[in-house]
Amino acid sequence: MLEIPESHTIARQMNETITGKVIKTVQANSSPHGFAFYFGDPKDYHDLLKGKKLEKVQALSGQVEIIAEDARILFNDGINIRYYADGDKIPEKHQLLIQFEDHSRLVCTVQMYGGLWAYPEGANDNPYYLAARDKISPLADHFDRSYFHQLFNQTKKNLSTKAFLATEQRIPGLGNGVLQDILFNAGIHPRRKLETFSAREVEGLYQSLKETLAAMTARGGRNTEKDLFGNPGGYPTALSAKTWKDPCPQCGSAIIRQAFLGGNVYFCPYCQPLEASIDI
Repeated sequence: MLEIPESHTIARQMNETITGKVIKTVQANSSPHGFAFYFGDPKDYHDLLKGKKLEKVQALSGQVEIIAEDARILFNDGINIRYYADGDKIPEKHQLLIQFEDHSRLVCTVQMYGGLWAYPEGANDNPYYLAARDKISPLADHFDRSYFHQLFNQTKKNLSTKAFLATEQRIPGLGNGVLQDILFNAGIHPRRKLETFSAREVEGLYQSLKETLAAMTARGGRNTEKDLFGNPGGYPTALSAKTWKDPCPQCGSAIIRQAFLGGNVYFCPYCQPLEASIDI
């Protein structure tokens, strides 16, 4: 799934690979998928995008936006975005195929659900897009202690840590995937209520959030996800579907997997105790 590290990695790779290319043809929804979401009628994508030059690609939290003159192409959530040079074999089924004048292609498939949106500049008023565009990214310097404490203080204290970090678009692009290592590195249980946090733990959560996302992004995303060329990211996840059957990398105890708030959470019950610390 596209989250902050992957969107920034893919946007960087696109800027290095496809900016300056001109769109020749577009095929949208040629392999219908019940959870592929389009902007308007996908049959209109070809006429909207044909002849447009790709000027810039930017990461908007967990989304990737291509600026193509007066049009925009936006990918979010569970979209697999792959680049294929001229002559490369492409998947038989896809939900969006963009071919450029040099015969290279951008091919997108839906993992579980996701948006493949193409629209004129300024036409997208989706609240998730606007939040991703307008809110401060944790990778930015402006996402500082003051900003994080403001988010924390404005949130109901009976919420869990996972709910605080990964719901209500408080921090767009921070989802259930990157959440696991952020909480593990902070020593915080995903079910811990905010009302039980000490000042030290709030600071630790802030530092872990900043440092973990920066490390994931610097290494080209998580090893559970793939980049523009189909290669796994270089950041080895401590807690994920790939590792949860292994012992805790810190204390050697068994990792717990539980369903919580619409997805699995992974945690070490000893390194991430549910009970509050004594210095509240």
